[in-house]
Amino acid sequence: MSLTLKERILKAATELFYSQGIKATGVDTIVKEANTTKMSLYKYFSSKDELVVAFLRQRDADFTAWFVEQVNQKAGTAQAKLLAIFDVIEEWMAIPEFRGCAFINAAAEFPVEGNPVHQVSAEFYDNFRCYITQLAQECGAKSPEILALQLSLLIEGAIVSEQMKRHSGTAAHAKQAAIILIEESLKN
Repeated sequence: MSLTLKERILKAATELFYSQGIKATGVDTIVKEANTTKMSLYKYFSSKDELVVAFLRQRDADFTAWFVEQVNQKAGTAQAKLLAIFDVIEEWMAIPEFRGCAFINAAAEFPVEGNPVHQVSAEFYDNFRCYITQLAQECGAKSPEILALQLSLLIEGAIVSEQMKRHSGTAAHAKQAAIILIEESLKN
């Protein structure tokens, strides 16, 4: 199935933004990679910032669907899913194309909280914490929101550590800490 021009532009931008960084990727490079013109790019995306937001929203949809499917394939209970999250993260970080989390990277490049790029990145992690909170509630955690925040911090830290030093085993170490946090949270 062939891609529409808009899809081609978004696909090219996605690959370039993730591999090279958002600010390091110019519009000229995107249109060259998409085999189109600036006029065509701006027909579909009124600015580079709008294209960046579209990239992040698409990344959110794609990654979230993939991630939840992977977790569900690995575990059946909510408690097992909380731990499977770390296995999926570890597998994702092992792929050769891994360049960190697109949302953490985007927030670092656009640190002002009011910036739309920063806001979309923050929304991704808010939704991720909600997913973990739901699993924590299902398994009977005393304080599901706190457990979700703690686990999210472990995951985010592991991602950044892995980005800084590849093949460091950070996800496995984070999982060991998660086991302790989950067990403590489930004590009566």
